[in-house]
Amino acid sequence: MKCKNIYITLIVCLCVLQTGSAQVKLPRLVRDSMILQRDARIKIWGWASKNEKITVKFNGRSYKTRADGNGNWFVLLSPMKPGGPYTMDISAVNKISLKDILIGDVWICSGQSNMVHQMNIHDVTYAKDIAEANDSQIRHFWIPTLTNLQGPQHDLPTGFWKSAIGEDVRPFSAVAYFFAKKIYEKYRVPIGLINASVGGTPIEAWTSEEGLKDFSSLLNTVEKNKDTAYVNGLNRTAAANFIRPSQNDQGMMGEKKWFDISYVPKEWRSINVPGYWEDQGIKELNGVVWYRKEIDVPASMMDKPAKVFLGRIVDADILYINGKQIGNTTYQYPQRRYNVPAHVLKAGKNIFVVRVTNSAGKGGFVPDKPYCLFAGSDTVDLKGEWKYKVGEVYLPRSGGFGGGISAQNQPTALYNAMIAPLINYSIKGFLWYQGEANTGRAEEYAKLQPALINDWRNKWKQLDAPFLYVQLPGFMDYNYLPSESNWAKLRESQLLSLSVPNTAMAVAIDLGEWNDIHPDNKKDIGERLALAACKIAYNEDLVYSGPIYQSSKIEGNKIIIGFDHAGSGLMTNDGEELGEFAIAGADKKFLWAKAKIEGNKVIVWNDSISDPMYVRYAWADNPVNPNLYNKEGLPASPFRTDTTNL
Repeated sequence: MKCKNIYITLIVCLCVLQTGSAQVKLPRLVRDSMILQRDARIKIWGWASKNEKITVKFNGRSYKTRADGNGNWFVLLSPMKPGGPYTMDISAVNKISLKDILIGDVWICSGQSNMVHQMNIHDVTYAKDIAEANDSQIRHFWIPTLTNLQGPQHDLPTGFWKSAIGEDVRPFSAVAYFFAKKIYEKYRVPIGLINASVGGTPIEAWTSEEGLKDFSSLLNTVEKNKDTAYVNGLNRTAAANFIRPSQNDQGMMGEKKWFDISYVPKEWRSINVPGYWEDQGIKELNGVVWYRKEIDVPASMMDKPAKVFLGRIVDADILYINGKQIGNTTYQYPQRRYNVPAHVLKAGKNIFVVRVTNSAGKGGFVPDKPYCLFAGSDTVDLKGEWKYKVGEVYLPRSGGFGGGISAQNQPTALYNAMIAPLINYSIKGFLWYQGEANTGRAEEYAKLQPALINDWRNKWKQLDAPFLYVQLPGFMDYNYLPSESNWAKLRESQLLSLSVPNTAMAVAIDLGEWNDIHPDNKKDIGERLALAACKIAYNEDLVYSGPIYQSSKIEGNKIIIGFDHAGSGLMTNDGEELGEFAIAGADKKFLWAKAKIEGNKVIVWNDSISDPMYVRYAWADNPVNPNLYNKEGLPASPFRTDTTNL
């Protein structure tokens, strides 16, 4: 009898173990509150025990399948019209019930930091939009930074679908949110946004190994990176060669730290905020500089939530008020916006101290940004004369970084970990905002972007999926003479991708900021992408692009430029004469040109050039006044007629 009981117990345990191993699993994307693509065969997939039977019930229909020998399974749902919310039941040995599912349009949003930038980062500019967000039909799935050098991954480790309601809208990509909001308002179709973006990353990191088949040097790197011993060796060498700053900041070493309220400053010098210290008498210093200022705070600001804006600081900072640490940022982006806890401020004199660390280039406070303290309706300006003292000087590096590998910048690394897990998910199209990291390799980018477009379309098996992208805006110093520009070359490479069918480009040359690679205006960019989608993805008959260079013809001492997408006519957006046109003869020595609009053409000349051959428009890192638009209010793309070998 005892043996029989043991036998029964073993059988029961075995069944429990088998049942546990047979648990059906779903990919992270397939979960509560997801949006599925309308008018398409929708793939629902997952993992189970081999040969396990699975049933999926959705929207009144039942779909049956069986896992293969490796435990993989999928069903294809019939195309459906927009609607919801629905519930999905997946049954095998276990049962999974997914709720609040909508049918609509799904967009993959990808690129680098300007696609990453969240509504929360722009919470001052878009405070009203955040406060009023109540869009349950717009949903966002954020993918954290993930890399893999070995090969494509099948799933994501985390992620949730969030609706654009209240505080949940803050993590949304600002560009993607304003795109979705415009599309939803026009078509009243639920919009799903899957955001796979990482700041500072090159386009080849987002492309699969198959997509890079025509780039032998990149494929060579891919193969090397698959050798973990090779990668680990490089990184060990980098760690050994990297000379870290010593921990000798005098401001943190004494009995009284320089931020202490009882500290008495001695031998502090004057400096202006904002401004770089290299421009104010401190020569080529990498290290730690402390800033200090007494700020008078009116009594009317007491007992109210307060916030400090410290513009942008290069590179890292810690803010102290009255001896208490208020906030810190470890990189030069984003802009500093620190909440001040209650009871830190006092009426009258307050001591503000900022510890700034800089390791390369100019250090300090970036000009032309907001520097203020505000609470309620009161504002205190923080600009002007501060006192400073150097806390530590870093010795020059010898040996550099030793050639270590940053995984997120390696070819295929982001595709493998952040894009490959998505390709079973049916979508409407792609939004792409990237290019800053490739500005030193514009000629290669002219081939890499079409390669990425074709790669992703092939992976999704949607060969005509709309691909909408942003051309780089203006950035860096204004140059008042015609000049060469890597940023202009990159914009030209982006422009050339319009030769790929079913693509559109949102020109953003007028939306940049000279001192910030992350311009604050994300709404206009999102809405220009939405306008392009109305044409490319939704087949509206409308003007969706600004003027695009189409042709040039020399007549005497003038060059006549023709444009596509002239809309209902060309104009200047400011009512002034056309700017940013340059002209050259065979020597390619460009001079500023006179230019005038005649119909849908622009006539360009300079009286000192009798035999002109070439024209450029807005050809600069950050053109001063690119004012050529069509009458629909969309800016012309920068261009040149002297393109070679692209």
